[in-house]
Amino acid sequence: MIDVEALRADTPGVDHVAHFNNAGAALMPTPVIRAIYDHLDAEIRMGGYEAREAHEKQAEAAYGSLAAIVGARQSEIALMSSATTAWDMVVYSLKHRPGDRILTTTTEYGSNWAAYLQLRDRYGVEVVVVPDSDEGEVDLAALQSAIDERTSLISINHMPTNSGVVNPAAAVGKIARAAGVPYLLDACQTVGQMPIDVDAIGCDFLTSTSRKFLRGPRGVGFAYVRTDAGYLLDPVFADNHSTAVTDEQIEFRADARRLETWEKSWSNVMGLGAAADYAMAIGVDAIWQRVQLLSWMMRQSLADIGGIELRDRGSVQGAIVSFTVDGRDAIEIADLLRQRSINASYSTVNSSPVDMRLRGIDSLVRASVHAYNTEDEVERFVHAIREIAA
Repeated sequence: MIDVEALRADTPGVDHVAHFNNAGAALMPTPVIRAIYDHLDAEIRMGGYEAREAHEKQAEAAYGSLAAIVGARQSEIALMSSATTAWDMVVYSLKHRPGDRILTTTTEYGSNWAAYLQLRDRYGVEVVVVPDSDEGEVDLAALQSAIDERTSLISINHMPTNSGVVNPAAAVGKIARAAGVPYLLDACQTVGQMPIDVDAIGCDFLTSTSRKFLRGPRGVGFAYVRTDAGYLLDPVFADNHSTAVTDEQIEFRADARRLETWEKSWSNVMGLGAAADYAMAIGVDAIWQRVQLLSWMMRQSLADIGGIELRDRGSVQGAIVSFTVDGRDAIEIADLLRQRSINASYSTVNSSPVDMRLRGIDSLVRASVHAYNTEDEVERFVHAIREIAA
């Protein structure tokens, strides 16, 4: 059982706004804020290099905390500047040949889709969009049928940017393992929101961010690289952190940090580690139960408002609630909410180009709950939408 009042006491931002943009950047709790400030203060007092050396144990602990929250080994975690950078480092470091087939979902994120198109144009790979099931998640039978001897990668999102659907990641993992195809899971919307176990999922690679449901700072993310899948990666660039280098040759590290570069925002790393610790102390299972309850309440209440169409699909739905308002632009709706001290976001065709085109949606409102939100805030949000839609 989550102590919501304790969470809110830890979250200074709740005194200023009803925050339903957790799928964008959640409000940070005090332990995370303190970890960031403490390291910045050390850099101010003693210098950046010296602060990092003085906090070596804390830096390594951040790797361990991230490993723990996804069920990995510490050596399987690489720190990046964002989830997108982490995803790109995995995808671009794989070997691509003309005729290779990458299987993905209709709901792929716009940045990932841009990378697929570049790989298509650069290497001649084929990007295959696996259709959705009737329920709205990736169709497992269609995925199985799409695999052939040219399939080089299965790459899906756990939860897309523009819908609350949770894709069946573990079932995809079983298919990928049976076929011997590498499997990348974009979990930027699920780490911190729901329990993640990379062994149970069966993915070879996973990428995620700090700023969303983990409630960490912006400007930092991470990649998981399964130990026995590291050989698949030929990093797209090297430095003297990711390699042992002489005047004649380089040798990449054996662990996931072969994808890293030396320079990092260590204050953000400390914040990310603290965020993972904070989520595990609360209990990710409990967070998942709470966000499912709050998002269900929001959907039920919005469904009763005329002119509102819920856009979430899937047999399992999470913290993102997406909807459209008849005759109104989603960007305008988000702005009107902000004038009422309510934060929400929106998705456009650029956010998820295939899915939005297939569904004929130009833009939708995206509200995303977290465990620190209250039932009263949900009612306040619904009341504001009712006023705006009238």
